[in-house]
Amino acid sequence: MKNWNEISHYAGFDWAKDHHQVVILDREAKIVTEFEFDHSVEGWAQWRESIRAYPALAVAIETNQGLAVEQLLQSELTVYPLNPRSAQAYRQRKVPTSNKTDRLDAWSFADALRVDGHGWRPLQPLDPLIQELRLLCRDELHLIEQRTGLVNQLQQALGEYYPAALKAFDDWTLPSSWKFLERFPTPEALDKAGPRKWENFLHCHKLYRPQTHARRMDCFREANQFAGSSAVTRAKSMLALSLIKVLTALEKQLQEYRKQIEQLFASHPDHHLFGSLPGAGPKLAPRLLSELGGDRSLFPDVQSLQCYAGTAPVSYQSGQVHKVYLRRQCNKHLRCAIHLWADLSRRWCQWAQVYYWQVRQRGKSHSQALRCLGQRWLKVIWKMWQSRTVYDPELHTRNQLEHGSWVLQLMKAKGCE
Repeated sequence: MKNWNEISHYAGFDWAKDHHQVVILDREAKIVTEFEFDHSVEGWAQWRESIRAYPALAVAIETNQGLAVEQLLQSELTVYPLNPRSAQAYRQRKVPTSNKTDRLDAWSFADALRVDGHGWRPLQPLDPLIQELRLLCRDELHLIEQRTGLVNQLQQALGEYYPAALKAFDDWTLPSSWKFLERFPTPEALDKAGPRKWENFLHCHKLYRPQTHARRMDCFREANQFAGSSAVTRAKSMLALSLIKVLTALEKQLQEYRKQIEQLFASHPDHHLFGSLPGAGPKLAPRLLSELGGDRSLFPDVQSLQCYAGTAPVSYQSGQVHKVYLRRQCNKHLRCAIHLWADLSRRWCQWAQVYYWQVRQRGKSHSQALRCLGQRWLKVIWKMWQSRTVYDPELHTRNQLEHGSWVLQLMKAKGCE
């Protein structure tokens, strides 16, 4: 990877699923070569052979991840990722009409890099541990979303033929609820089993609760009185059992993901920093670590981290008009993790709960209040991350006192400890 002053040629790289278009410019904006190659072993060999004549080459590409980016980094080139919206603006700067071709994209990227690249940040290769942890955490979220979709389908099917099951169990993401349907797949099967087998099932699967036992038994007794027709029951019970088999297999894979994530998280030198965050726990702490990474130079100040996480708003001002919008161009995975963790932190930190309710009293919604709380927490995370120190609630309280925090003053007025 070369410094900007050492770069003599600029490549625009328009990538696709099966082929890539490349245009290379010199410092005078003259096209020195352009070519297209396939996304294959032979194609990337052609790429390396074609750029051999340009040892001081930088590349602009409209993505920051994927196999194409990995191949570019392995070619020991300086890679500059382009935001899709910026890429569109650079394309329109060259051709104001609606024309769009692969060659035009590559040419506009190369010229944008030549003109504006001195202010861009080159892409740095990720630490393999962080890269694996990040991908595992993101893939785990995708699997959880699939599980949510399957659970919704299961509840929809039960509502059509087995309302008593829906009423008896509140959480259908738990395997114990699925076991109930495997044991009693239809209202008729439940009615035939009788109260003794119902109680045996609840005790065997550790579902017996004094506060819910009477309600569940009433639901079981009334199951056959309010159910779908025989035709609907046969069809939908088959669907329900099929969904349960898929959910069971998916839950097993989620457990494997969780085990691998916990192992990788424990092996990272910064695990104790994120593990000390109140309320983060074994699920959110690895997500926060994986999205921030280990390169402290990426965020020289807390504002850059807040913008990257999406908690800092976007301002619009024109004349006397001034508006504030939600920041959408950000790391959405990190924003989601911050949102969930800020909500959980209210159970562990009294100041976080007081801050949240004070923002709500100003007329802000639940999501807005959590975003404001996340913005405040990111100041703490950034300082911990830069100084490599764990979260110390007493130190945090002393700093709040030193700076005259209105949150502490409000807590004192309300008599909070």
